[in-house]
Amino acid sequence: MTDLFAPLQSLKQGDWFKLICGASFQHLPAVRSLTLAYTLAGADCIDVAADPAVIAAAQAGLLVAKSLAKDAQKRGFDYKGNSPFLMVSLNDGEDPHFRKAEFNPTECPTNCSRPCERICPAQAIVFNSTKEDFSGIVSEKCYGCGRCIPICPYDIIYTNSYMSTPGAIAPLVMSTGVDAVEIHTKVGRLAEFKQLWQAISPWADQLKLLAISCPDGEGMTDYLRAIYDLIAPLKSALIWQTDGRSMSGDIGDGTTIATVKLGQKVLAAKLPGYVQLAGGTNSYTVAKLKAMGLLKEAGEQGSRAAGEKQEISPSAPLPLCPCASIAGVAYGSYARVLLSPILEQLENKEVSNTNVKANLRLEEDEVLLWQAVELAHSLVSQIKSQQEH
Repeated sequence: MTDLFAPLQSLKQGDWFKLICGASFQHLPAVRSLTLAYTLAGADCIDVAADPAVIAAAQAGLLVAKSLAKDAQKRGFDYKGNSPFLMVSLNDGEDPHFRKAEFNPTECPTNCSRPCERICPAQAIVFNSTKEDFSGIVSEKCYGCGRCIPICPYDIIYTNSYMSTPGAIAPLVMSTGVDAVEIHTKVGRLAEFKQLWQAISPWADQLKLLAISCPDGEGMTDYLRAIYDLIAPLKSALIWQTDGRSMSGDIGDGTTIATVKLGQKVLAAKLPGYVQLAGGTNSYTVAKLKAMGLLKEAGEQGSRAAGEKQEISPSAPLPLCPCASIAGVAYGSYARVLLSPILEQLENKEVSNTNVKANLRLEEDEVLLWQAVELAHSLVSQIKSQQEH
């Protein structure tokens, strides 16, 4: 099974690239454009909110990318028309990825310097928008990073968290034809994880990939082992996503250190499956991994030292070999902010069709499209160059 899908080959090779659109990010035009640009740039997986409208926007981006495959190849990109996996994120409890910031703009003093507006990486905070005559938080753009909360001088910004409702969300999402599911969990939530897994399990066999995202915490590796015992045997590939410093990759180079350290910790646990970084990843991440010898070298076949005993449940149907190296990197806020100047230009352009005005789609502006793909490729190629020999 693992040989049938190009993204799984990337996991095996150690050059897997995932785009995180954001578990709470519901700005449909941006999701569509990000999916299109990063697919043409060679991404292996697109991770989106578990929302049918968001999933449909990503699927639309994937279809357009496929139609542009030959054009991409002529321009020197490696995309061959293979669709990346489409992944949705679910949570088993309170999680910063599953929240929105909120405030009442009428409570803002008129003389406030509005630091919240300047710090928001998603440009989700606006005051007196000329387009919609709106002030406040544009909910579909907010992805819950929380940077606006401590910077508000009047302490009026708060967050509204939400939970995946397992019984309701699983049939709705799984029927849309997604390839992969990521479950966000935390140490100590095994009962809640089990409830969510039971809701998903009727569809588990149709998944090509399952990812478990967990931040560090006391007893983390024991918790991950307990999760593996709960979900085994799996027919799909399995990723352990090390969420080092959530939604911080665009802040600066140093944010990647936490996820690299956590990646080392999970590798040392020798759990069945692949280890993939997230949370604080940026343009510095791959260089850091290379310097530390944590990426698989091109042409390397085995993922473990020769003769080392494999610790796998006898009931597991796939050889889910514990990796001795990082299999891939997921990029969220950094990848989105990288393309935000182009997406902003696109948003400000309107096309008029009879009496209906609509925003331009990325593929309808050839210059912006290939600028976006070039920028996306500058990030994707950092890990993909590992195998280009």
